[in-house]
Amino acid sequence: MSLSLAFDPLFRLPLATGLLLALALPLLGAGLRLREQWLSGLGVAQAAAAGAVAGALLHGPLVLFALLGALLAGLVRFLTGTTRNEHYAVMLLGGWAAVLLLATLGHHADLVAMQLLNGQLYFTTGVHLGGAAVLVLAVLATGAWLGRRLLLARLFPDHYSANQLPTWPHEIGFEVLVAVGVVLGIGTMGVMATFAMMMIPPWVAFRLARGWRPALLLATALGVAAFLAGFLLALELDLPFGPALVAVLLLLLPLRLLPYRVGG
Repeated sequence: MSLSLAFDPLFRLPLATGLLLALALPLLGAGLRLREQWLSGLGVAQAAAAGAVAGALLHGPLVLFALLGALLAGLVRFLTGTTRNEHYAVMLLGGWAAVLLLATLGHHADLVAMQLLNGQLYFTTGVHLGGAAVLVLAVLATGAWLGRRLLLARLFPDHYSANQLPTWPHEIGFEVLVAVGVVLGIGTMGVMATFAMMMIPPWVAFRLARGWRPALLLATALGVAAFLAGFLLALELDLPFGPALVAVLLLLLPLRLLPYRVGG
């Protein structure tokens, strides 16, 4: 497998965009796992995909409609308070059904639906790269603040209510970051690859790491390594990128059986 192929001018833009998302998505997934909302990543992704397909039918900007779909899903999650993975399963099933049913109403909508489900990393544009860069900067800039507040809410559930402190700043801030990350993810990697990138690296890292910070670092490292392996595998074997990335991410799961722990 030749690493030089990844640096061919034709693939530099997809490589850079994917690397940035491989940095951000596992970190957002770690936040969802901390809140025991890991399945919501797929629910929000399906809602965003449904928004994009609706945008295709209405001849509107796909990214904007996808973001509206993701934010609407996040708003439902925020307003309903304590939400369980069963609710997210309903969300993802509804989004999945909406994507496929809306896709039957027009050729362009059907094409967009297939692109979102399969991923189109090799057709990313400067807009995707710019969006991914802004997302990474936003995650890094707010990460310490968000991490503290999410940890407090998880470890001491009554902390904010007992001290009459508002939770909406970090709740809404986290929802917006997840929505933007999901929209950029499905627009490049595809729905299932985005979900896998948000779920599997944090799942493995939470098992192996001692503490929150080592878990974040390990999740990010696993995400980046899996992306590079999936990118090269798809290029060398002429495979669709999304399924190749998911297959590589699944290979990380046996790491959860290791008796060793990192960090701490």
